[in-house]
Amino acid sequence: MTFGMVGLGRMGGNLARQAIEKGHPVVGYNQDERATAELSREGLQAAGSLADLVARLQPPRIVFLYVPHGAPTEAVCQELLPLLDGGDIVVDGGNSHWTDSQRRFVLFGDRGVRFLDVGTSGGVSGARKGACFMAGGDRDAYDVVVPILRDLAIDDSAVVFVGESGTGHFSKLVHNAIEFGMVQSIAEGLELLQRSGYRMDLVGLFDNWNHGSVIRSWLVDLMKNALQETSDFGELSTFVEDTDEVKWVLSWALDADIPTPVITHAQQALMQYRDLDWPAAKAVALLRNQFGGHPVHRVMDTAARA
Repeated sequence: MTFGMVGLGRMGGNLARQAIEKGHPVVGYNQDERATAELSREGLQAAGSLADLVARLQPPRIVFLYVPHGAPTEAVCQELLPLLDGGDIVVDGGNSHWTDSQRRFVLFGDRGVRFLDVGTSGGVSGARKGACFMAGGDRDAYDVVVPILRDLAIDDSAVVFVGESGTGHFSKLVHNAIEFGMVQSIAEGLELLQRSGYRMDLVGLFDNWNHGSVIRSWLVDLMKNALQETSDFGELSTFVEDTDEVKWVLSWALDADIPTPVITHAQQALMQYRDLDWPAAKAVALLRNQFGGHPVHRVMDTAARA
């Protein structure tokens, strides 16, 4: 099935690669032409603009968006709106705020264009090898797109229709909030081990924990990988990248009088970690790099920020 991909970065680019390998013709556009050129050598049909991308697709068109949330997504949607026809489908796979997705559902719907908000999980490796998708919006549009999603997912159970417009992105952001709590607990556990005074094989221990233990998980496995790759914690900065999406969930939860002590602490810890020599902070930075490709800063990088 032919579809368009707007945004060819860590997620969109790897999903496009996976789709091409599985026989889906993909027309792609990226503001940075270097990403488009690189993927064109791997079979992508390169578009020079959004208008060019739309023109290369046969109606009813399917256009996936994997661009940063907020103003970049809004700009793409506004530019796409007059280019599309009734029956076309826009799939926002980024981490947009769910209320923005509800508004865009109405905006596109007024022109007869169907809009899906599809939360995407699995990190960079998931985009390349099999991701997890949670969709909100029009069920008929989902039924059209679901064969693509299933081909790009780790398995059929990794694709779910959650419900009405906004629920795909809302559920993904709650997922991210849970992720924050899990990452924080693993990082604190690693600090306890590092500061115990005992000599331990931490790589072997985290590998052991992922074989039958109660806490076995992908994140535990990624912590093992990060420890293998980074033997010197002293060179790491404690600066942890924060893309702000979990703050949206916490703000909503506060307004709804829903207690979220673990997630709230995990979010606050990202701010506490900055400019401190804190092992747990460095572990969080390493884990976020492992699953999401977020930058890991070195001490010299932090000094340059000052």
